[in-house]
Amino acid sequence: MYELSIKGDFAAAHFIEGHEGKCRNLHGHTWKVEVTLESDQLNRSGIVADFAVLKKNLRHILEEIDHVCLNDLPCFKGTAPTTENIAKYIHGKFKQSIAPLGIKHVRVWESDTASVTYYE
Repeated sequence: MYELSIKGDFAAAHFIEGHEGKCRNLHGHTWKVEVTLESDQLNRSGIVADFAVLKKNLRHILEEIDHVCLNDLPCFKGTAPTTENIAKYIHGKFKQSIAPLGIKHVRVWESDTASVTYYE
């Protein structure tokens, strides 16, 4: 079995409605993102997938949520833009962009000491 990972980051603002802590107020993070794929097979070139293609796909997804207030985006209407939901969102978008390859998980850090991992 092979695992390969790519990383990216984006900066955005958000607030968590109904939260009793400080996060109910508008604030921002520079989120770090890691997408990990897994495969038990290599292609004809001897790789799982081209890192350049994977990084381009991730960069495209992250550009859509970079330097915005996440609460204002249609993808988070009715869904709190928590780190948990951001990880799930990135997982879904990335999964579409690389089919039929499979994603093992997406990990999103909102700080150096706090992260969420989403997988199906």
